Amino acid sequence: MFRDVFIHNSLGVIFMLLAIVALVVNFYMVRFSKKNYIVIGCLLSLLLWSCIIILIGDYLSFLIDGFHIKYLSRTVVRILSILLIVTVFIRKAFIVIDYLERRQVSKGRDVTDSRVISKVLKIIVLLISLLVFGQQVGMSFSGLLAFGGIGGIAVGMAGKDILSNFFSGVMLYFDRPFNIGDWIRSPDRNIEGVVAEIGWRLTKVITFENRPMYIPNSLFSDISLENPGRMTNRRIKTTIGLRYEDSKKISLIVEDIRNYLMHEESIDQRQTLLVYFNEFGDSSLNIMVYCFTYTRDWEEWLDIQQKVYLRIVDIVHNHKADFAYPSTTLYFSSN
Repeated sequence: MFRDVFIHNSLGVIFMLLAIVALVVNFYMVRFSKKNYIVIGCLLSLLLWSCIIILIGDYLSFLIDGFHIKYLSRTVVRILSILLIVTVFIRKAFIVIDYLERRQVSKGRDVTDSRVISKVLKIIVLLISLLVFGQQVGMSFSGLLAFGGIGGIAVGMAGKDILSNFFSGVMLYFDRPFNIGDWIRSPDRNIEGVVAEIGWRLTKVITFENRPMYIPNSLFSDISLENPGRMTNRRIKTTIGLRYEDSKKISLIVEDIRNYLMHEESIDQRQTLLVYFNEFGDSSLNIMVYCFTYTRDWEEWLDIQQKVYLRIVDIVHNHKADFAYPSTTLYFSSN
């Protein structure tokens, strides 16, 4: 009997051995060669694994018939073989999708788009695999659809919050209030940081304390959200308080500050530029300075703001004036 087993389909045995050798060679090619070979390597690996699983299944079926094994049948072996092939297909497809996602990001494509497309492709692969496996084990296409409808109703009733977060995540992709890498904050909630990941259920935000914050996607449909990363300009807004004894110099100081800002290269002249004496404070005469820089970079904006402030200090001192500080004047009666 053993002799018949090994003689049966001898060409298949030889092919299986060659397939195993080729699979080992393919593994080292994918691991040590250039990244461009990863797609070809995964396809070749899928083909070879499928051949090996089919051949092993054939031999197991032959053994079952030859030795009359009671606890196994051809149907069980066939289902297991199909399941293994589908599992290998899903694994290899996910590797290729992840590689294509990294490649698109390295080319400068939008990170959010790349990740969303990658997740959609993975879902499509899972659905196709489920349909193929169901049909191969004897389930009709209409039966699979009916099963999916009943399962969808059950999941919808049991996981209402999960579905709410899922559809909110889909709407985040279409509405695009923010992308991965954007700085966001909410005046309604204590949310502020940089978006690290937009998932199907949660959005991961890294706060400025380098702490990860996980926010359910459905929350974004109920709160106001600010995206400072999409600003067109950064604003400089401050109030300059001068002493009351310098009241006669206010108009000259205001005029000099305005002229300086109108000729400063780093200030965007197309935006609003305001310099006015606008308030009598408790211990100061207040001048409002309001303008916008060209840059959106925070560090560069800080450097420009510092330069503007130092120039304002020089203008005030050039007019023999000085800045006010909180003070109280006491008047004593002659009595």
